[in-house]
Amino acid sequence: MSAAPPEPVLPDAPPGQRSAPDLLSHRPALRVDARAVKESLAFAFAGGAPAGAFDRHVESASLPASTWDPARFAQHVFLRELIVGCLHFTSEGRTYIPSPALLGRALSQPPSDRDTVELRRAIFRELTGSEAHRRDLERAYAALRRWVGQIETIPISRGEGSRRRLDILAAAKDAFDALAGGFAGARSGLSRLSAFGAAVREGEAYRRLADLLAYDEEIATLDVRIRVGSDGHVRDLRALSIRENSENRFYQSPLGRLVTKLVMLWRGYRFSDDELLTRHVNSVFDGIEDDLVALVQLLGDLEFYLAGLALRDRARAAGLSVCLPELVSPGASDGAHGARGGSPGRELKGLFNPLLLASSVSTVPCDIATDHHDATVIVTGPNSGGKTRLLEALSLAQMMGQAGFFVPAAEARLSPCHGLFVSLIEQAQADQSEGRLGMELLRIRSLFEAMQVGDMVVLDELCSGTNPSEGEEIFQLVISLLSELRPQAFITTHFLELAARLERERPVDRLVFLQVELDAQQWPTYQFVDGVARTSLAHRTAARLGVTREELVALVERSKRAHRRRGAEPA
Repeated sequence: MSAAPPEPVLPDAPPGQRSAPDLLSHRPALRVDARAVKESLAFAFAGGAPAGAFDRHVESASLPASTWDPARFAQHVFLRELIVGCLHFTSEGRTYIPSPALLGRALSQPPSDRDTVELRRAIFRELTGSEAHRRDLERAYAALRRWVGQIETIPISRGEGSRRRLDILAAAKDAFDALAGGFAGARSGLSRLSAFGAAVREGEAYRRLADLLAYDEEIATLDVRIRVGSDGHVRDLRALSIRENSENRFYQSPLGRLVTKLVMLWRGYRFSDDELLTRHVNSVFDGIEDDLVALVQLLGDLEFYLAGLALRDRARAAGLSVCLPELVSPGASDGAHGARGGSPGRELKGLFNPLLLASSVSTVPCDIATDHHDATVIVTGPNSGGKTRLLEALSLAQMMGQAGFFVPAAEARLSPCHGLFVSLIEQAQADQSEGRLGMELLRIRSLFEAMQVGDMVVLDELCSGTNPSEGEEIFQLVISLLSELRPQAFITTHFLELAARLERERPVDRLVFLQVELDAQQWPTYQFVDGVARTSLAHRTAARLGVTREELVALVERSKRAHRRRGAEPA
């Protein structure tokens, strides 16, 4: 694999404007709806909010432009199951499931902007190279979650309102401090976090926040003398001196507090000390409101990277490896790798299906390589040999790699594509208007309606819904027309005679044939080698599932004996 690309140059914020701590876009932007978030913050600060209220703002955050349409593949690669089952992570002892909505969109809509992809990859490289940066990331996320937990707490009584608001402000300060105090020496986009935190702490709004919390923490210092008897009980407690925190900006002398109350009373208002404190609390909150909006956005951004690190940890625990792939432009000449005609080859070493990490199934990695990315790869082999799992793994690797995420392989070279189309065999639906053949033809139609030149296409059991002669004719039609669009295509089939004939005749360019490798006992090894399988080994699958003549005859005889016994029983 080639050397890692240089770190991307991060754009500066416009003069006089604080840069948003955006970790998902090369050009920093506030991607949440600021107005809607501010409204939620105001209501929540005043009286609380239901749990998950701010997650909805995170889920609806905008993302960089993409040419990919998740409707064409996300359901078939079980993206939600991947996020919930494999990408959950732990931060300061608590386990979190990242937002399936935002993380799902971030993965399934890879950015068209290559600088954005490189920004994300550089952040991952720095996180995996520095345990300190990773701890800072986890600490910052935990602080953000504590703040959200505080602001979504609904007060039980009116009397605890000011105390709750002060706790919210204290949690927000902790979050700002976690950002400003972490990521020392970071050179990737992680530096945006410390820069944002430092900029907030340098502002007047933060200083007022710190002064208010300090005043709340230490309104006065009381020196006391305690006299204790021989039995250990307190005999006397005497206050020696009381020093009020007069240097704090929120300090008011007793006379000043009395004057304020008298003035308000003269104007017709009656204020308690708690209500006067609430005025200061609300004023401080208003001053940091814009920065709080940025914290809401950061929740989703940090989850992207914590989820990626969790995948890496989970793979390593299973004896597997993930990587940041080498991304080679489809039009780049890559003679060093054996490709010709301006189309670099695809290579994945130690590829595995990450969905298997959430189950107890043993995961066996495999190697896949083609001389060209724009090749049509036909995969054959026995049932339960790993063909469908391979298609899922290839689809996920392409999607995750283009999104700037780790891919489930020890090493990988991929070529970015304009879009992805995945269609695996679906279960019949009660409301479907067509039979199995009709649904298959509609699947093919939708493929050609959506596909553009150079897209990646993944099809499982193409044309399996009709008789072999008609199915083979449609199969050949699809293959011949697909080749004109120069796709990155992977197609499985049980039309073994047709596949063998296509391998001999080569009716279109860049056809590649892979088959499931079998061991000496004809059991699948879950590896893939060149060629076309000679048999689907249906008898092996039937035997494994108990569908042999002997076992079925035994079941028939059991049913007949039961029937005779019922007939012999008295009515």
